Amino acid sequence: MSKNIIVAIDGYSSCGKSTLAKALAKKLHFIYVDSGAMYRAVALYFLRNNINSTDHAQIEEALKNIHLNFHSRDYETHITLNDEEVSEEIRLMPVSEKVSEVSALREVRREMVKQQQRMGKSKNIVMDGRDIGTAVFPDAPVKLFMTADPKIRAERRYKEIHVKNPEITLEEIFENLAHRDYADTTRTESPLVRADDAIILDNTNLTPEQQLQFALDKVEPLLKA
Repeated sequence: MSKNIIVAIDGYSSCGKSTLAKALAKKLHFIYVDSGAMYRAVALYFLRNNINSTDHAQIEEALKNIHLNFHSRDYETHITLNDEEVSEEIRLMPVSEKVSEVSALREVRREMVKQQQRMGKSKNIVMDGRDIGTAVFPDAPVKLFMTADPKIRAERRYKEIHVKNPEITLEEIFENLAHRDYADTTRTESPLVRADDAIILDNTNLTPEQQLQFALDKVEPLLKA
């Protein structure tokens, strides 16, 4: 291929963006980049080091000390924070409650966008997040915007978290998602919005196989071209 193909997948929390992105990257032999995991890792660092989200000097200094990398193991993509595997810890509730606040910070978003754009310069990638098709790769040839019924999203997230945290309730998950939706769509820096040329994928009633086929139908013509 003469030019790298970038598939940008945006959408709300717990819509299955990562599930689709991973499956699509595996099927196409592209690199999967989980931008949400990057923001979660930053949030984890802020929590561990008591970084004040209103202290811009402290934030800038912290970002200099945050080194993120992705690696594959057992066909899964894992993220390291300063060489420490944190793929599971970043999915726990304390990080979920912090990540919207951290990801709304201009300094954090600009640094992550720089790192994400660098990743897309040399490889065919599938990247999911909140602003991939609008801020990170506005010229991506394929843009999907994922959504689903809020109750379905909460139930999916509950099933995922309840295994590791049996005390969590469905109501807590629902409230957390509602809070994140509001924060993501109203923040000043790169809010969650659908790009004008993004294709809506509502997977409320779709199986993972059906949504994968939907995405493949959009990407495969580019491969043939």
